[in-house]
Amino acid sequence: MSTGSGADSAPAPTTLDKPAHPKNSMFSSLRIRNYRLFAAGAVVSNTGTWMARITQDWLVLSLTGSSAAVGITTAMQFLPMLLFGLYGGVIADRFAKRNLLFVTQGAMGLGGLFLAAMTLTGHVQVWHVYVTAFFTGLVTVVDNPTRQSFVSELVGPDQVRNAVSLNSANFQSARLIGPAVAGVVTAAVGPGYAFLANGLSFLAPIAGLLLMRTGELTRSPLAPRRGKGQLREGLNHVREHPELIWPIVLIGFIGTFGFNFPIWLSAYADEVFHGGSGMYAAFTTLMAAGSLIGALLAARRPASRLRMLTATAGLFGVALIAVAAVPNAYVFAGLLVPVGAIGLTVNVTANSSVQMATDPEMRGRVMSLFMMVFVGGTPFGGPLFGWLTDTYGVRVSFALGGLVVAVAALAVGLILARAANLRLKVDLRRGRQHVRFVPREAELAPAA
Repeated sequence: MSTGSGADSAPAPTTLDKPAHPKNSMFSSLRIRNYRLFAAGAVVSNTGTWMARITQDWLVLSLTGSSAAVGITTAMQFLPMLLFGLYGGVIADRFAKRNLLFVTQGAMGLGGLFLAAMTLTGHVQVWHVYVTAFFTGLVTVVDNPTRQSFVSELVGPDQVRNAVSLNSANFQSARLIGPAVAGVVTAAVGPGYAFLANGLSFLAPIAGLLLMRTGELTRSPLAPRRGKGQLREGLNHVREHPELIWPIVLIGFIGTFGFNFPIWLSAYADEVFHGGSGMYAAFTTLMAAGSLIGALLAARRPASRLRMLTATAGLFGVALIAVAAVPNAYVFAGLLVPVGAIGLTVNVTANSSVQMATDPEMRGRVMSLFMMVFVGGTPFGGPLFGWLTDTYGVRVSFALGGLVVAVAALAVGLILARAANLRLKVDLRRGRQHVRFVPREAELAPAA
């Protein structure tokens, strides 16, 4: 399955909430049977997805010889989210989420089987990849907010942050396995079988959904199926809460300018270090290892705080700028691990902060907006950074993405501090906390 003060605390419990589970540990959500089934199905389908994604990027590069074409493929997959993403959230809030997931997961499996058929018969052309990517994107419009908000139904509000972190760890574990398996399968029997494995992998989450005990779900209230103004209601809810709107704005900048790794890593492997598809798979695997570490560390933290979000986002941007100039392939590869860990921490912190600060009946619409801005900027970022890579080189493209992310993190951090009536205080005296936010009223207080 293909991720102000309100953000620091869960919504008030309702009569539907289950009793609190024991204190959070790294894997506390896995105590819940329905979540275990969800996670087991997800790791299988995620592995298939990563097999297809790596094979797809390299297939397009092989067919066209253009990084811009890889960017277009990525853009085709995420363009539907930009165009229709908010409507996916309305659908997610109107219908039972488990039932919707049967439909979306089955449709994604069919998309994988189509591309497998084209490749295995020797008729694959780049436009087949574009069409499949666009179809997958359309399904994802509904699938993403449904899966994101279904997590809270599986585990209840007290375990949302832990479950979101474990979902990310699940995805990154598959990201470690998928490229390696794809490389072996492609070398042994050809890329078509990697696409076939992806299509069949969606049988696992469908089986998990079938085996769930529906009576143990913490169901969210459903929106009326024919109600008017539901989309506007969700947008107004976000606009009225700074702890929602500014993390969503920040994640939009990060998704558009900071997460163009299929373009960057394939170009570094092919053009800078001349290592071919094996090096590209290795780069992707190392970054996934870092992301997995970041997800597991995030699972141990009991709360998501906005200051952590802005700080890690700024650090992520600075890391991209620093790594862009590394001249040695081995050093570059090693630094992908901390880059992956920091990037994943940003994603998990933003996701869980927004979910925890959102009313349950609005969660589908809010998460659709979150996912729309996170991945919906890719139709702009993918072709833009593909063009920058082809025209000015991948190092310039990589560093520019990091610069935009760092500036956005600084701006959002200052806006959130101002909304909370805080100011930045710098104290260089020994033994003091050198940089911190303090209430503005403290400026007027007499010196002790």
